[in-house]
Amino acid sequence: MPRPNKRSRTLRRVFFRTPGGTNKILYKKRKPRSPHCANCGKPLHGTIRAITSVLRNVSKSKKHPKRKFGGNLCFNCTKRRLIQESRR
Repeated sequence: MPRPNKRSRTLRRVFFRTPGGTNKILYKKRKPRSPHCANCGKPLHGTIRAITSVLRNVSKSKKHPKRKFGGNLCFNCTKRRLIQESRR
């Protein structure tokens, strides 16, 4: 039986075969949800879906796009916002 802290479903179970031929279970953290647009709620493109410990080692340019509102709004909402601001 697994240890008590491994019994909850917060950790996902990954089954793998060892070189000796036995099957083992590896307990890994689950990936978080992908980032969503603050306006419409669509998943954002150009962003990484990873745990914070992994994100720490990823370069800043790979975490979110370099355009205006990158990593916060999707491209459609960004386009609408820029058009609204230019009309003011």
